[in-house]
Amino acid sequence: MAGGNRQPHRRNQNKSGRTMNRIEFVIFGAMTVYIIALIFMYMNSETIKGYVVEMGSLSISKTYTGIALRQEELITTPYTGYIFFHEREGDRVSTRDTVYSIDESGRLASMITENQGDNAYSDEELGEFRSEIIQYDRGFDSSDFSSVYNFKYDVEGAVVSLVSSNMYKSIEALNQSNLGGMVLLCTSGKTGYVVYSTDGYEELTVEQITPDMYNQTEYTKTRTNNNDLVEKDAVVGKIVTDENWSLVIPIEPERAAELAEEEYVKVKFIKTQESSWAEVAIHHLADGDYAELRFNNSCVTFCTDRFVDIELVVDDEKGLKVPISAIAEKTAFIIPAEYMSKGGPNGNYGVSKEVYDENGNLTYEFIETTVYSSDENEFYVDNSNLNVGTYICKPDSTDKMAISKSGTLIGVYNMNKGYADFKQITILAKNDEYAIVSSNTQYGLTVYDRIVLDASAVDNDDFIHR
Repeated sequence: MAGGNRQPHRRNQNKSGRTMNRIEFVIFGAMTVYIIALIFMYMNSETIKGYVVEMGSLSISKTYTGIALRQEELITTPYTGYIFFHEREGDRVSTRDTVYSIDESGRLASMITENQGDNAYSDEELGEFRSEIIQYDRGFDSSDFSSVYNFKYDVEGAVVSLVSSNMYKSIEALNQSNLGGMVLLCTSGKTGYVVYSTDGYEELTVEQITPDMYNQTEYTKTRTNNNDLVEKDAVVGKIVTDENWSLVIPIEPERAAELAEEEYVKVKFIKTQESSWAEVAIHHLADGDYAELRFNNSCVTFCTDRFVDIELVVDDEKGLKVPISAIAEKTAFIIPAEYMSKGGPNGNYGVSKEVYDENGNLTYEFIETTVYSSDENEFYVDNSNLNVGTYICKPDSTDKMAISKSGTLIGVYNMNKGYADFKQITILAKNDEYAIVSSNTQYGLTVYDRIVLDASAVDNDDFIHR
């Protein structure tokens, strides 16, 4: 009997073991399929790149070309002869400085060459000459060949200072010869920056400016060069007598309105890449609006230039800096504030939705909603769990309304929680690459939030694979 009882027990153990093996096999198989599926999804999913939001600033600027207006007085020579300049163009001279000489004999040029010989110049003198070449080489633009002529004149100006001592030696030698007294030394008669070119704009005023004047292809400048033969009473240059000067730029009406509210504006000079503050005056002329930018410095840098390229920096906003590629639009329902309340297990905002139970009885169900933005009158909420036409009830009232109103929000997708969570933003300023948005808004971004770099790659509530 004892032996007969052991055999069924052994069969039950075997049957139970086979059952457990099958369960373990099913569980192991399911886990294997799940892991394979995860690996497949991982291999085929697109990695979502993130961007860490930080505080920053953004300067909004636009390039303009301005016409320079200065206090300029023409220099005329009282003699006929060959002219030689003693001061470099752009240098500041006094009323008693010799600015140029007039050689009535025609011999001075050859004597300067003879006296120059193999004279060695100091490192400081040669360094000044080299700096002209280096500056031109750095800013050379093959599309602007006229700059070659400007470079030529700059080099000639540098040479003037290098050969000045030889020039005086030659003048002294000439005056001691039988041609003595035929080289006449001349001053400008004024104190200021000396310029050896004229363009007819020396007495130009803001009221006389027209749009055609900004066409530089029609602009001409007359220049007097060393050893040129000049007639008595001829204009040989000009003197800039005041450090104060201004730039006049044509301006768009909307920008003119912005600048009219500003007393000063920040200006960046393209030529030097330096910035300065200018006093602003808006002129409404018959052919358009113009902004006059008044400076009390930098005159010497641009005293030879009639046209000056600038960037007008009108905004310098500070806030959260986000890439333009991260910005998206989202449609949200607009719910009156009196229909919103807090409830549910998490105490979040939501609405009381009208529903009918299985018996056809009217009841109300509290639906939590994600709030994107709100004020004292309206809430912008997520539209994924509500529909147009759904009736909602005002708390503690029998009033109800059908959801119908919606609006479009601008925002980014926050990825801090592992999914795409839309956050509304308020843009303060932007350029082609970045936008500056308000910080610490109630439902918006905060510093160091991580957002989706390419907003077009996700939808709201998408799982973020990083």
